[in-house]
Amino acid sequence: MKNIPNILSAIRMVLAPVFLFMYLQDELVWRSLSIAVFATAAVTDYFDGKIARHYKIESELGVFIDPLADKFLTFAGFICLPFLDATQFPWWAVAIILGRDLVITAFRLMARKRKLPMKTRVTAKVKTLVQMAFLYTVLLLGVFIESDIEFANQANTFFNSGKLYYVMIFVTFLTLYSGIEYLVINRKVLSFGANE
Repeated sequence: MKNIPNILSAIRMVLAPVFLFMYLQDELVWRSLSIAVFATAAVTDYFDGKIARHYKIESELGVFIDPLADKFLTFAGFICLPFLDATQFPWWAVAIILGRDLVITAFRLMARKRKLPMKTRVTAKVKTLVQMAFLYTVLLLGVFIESDIEFANQANTFFNSGKLYYVMIFVTFLTLYSGIEYLVINRKVLSFGANE
């Protein structure tokens, strides 16, 4: 039982590039199936945390790979967006989002190595919620605009309205702000004289 959370995190890491490959295919069937892969990966995130909390399971490996697996999934999702429409989802915005998460991941590893506690704010949780809701919405729209179902016309109208660009900018700056806030409230990690 104690290995199940780590196994689920490992599955999420494997599914992330599988999703990315499938979503970027031209055929609608592959893109549709990729959404199921993305959802399955997201479900593993819910269950590995639930199992770990319920059975009070925590390991060095688990603490490391769980957030890393989350990053794999969100990175894969955001990388898909410019391929849908680079004007609404510019690469520079994706780079900021991915860069922020890479910096914070390195920061957490540094803190863990030095055995320093990390503080979090509600902003980080809001950021994650907003990111995932945004990704689910846009990735699903990316499927609908390629389909022949009745909803496709409405999806195309909304997708081509340009409104998603402003949402992308909001998500980008919320992500950046949460990263800066995280670094500021945990700046003692960068004070190399402490706790050594």
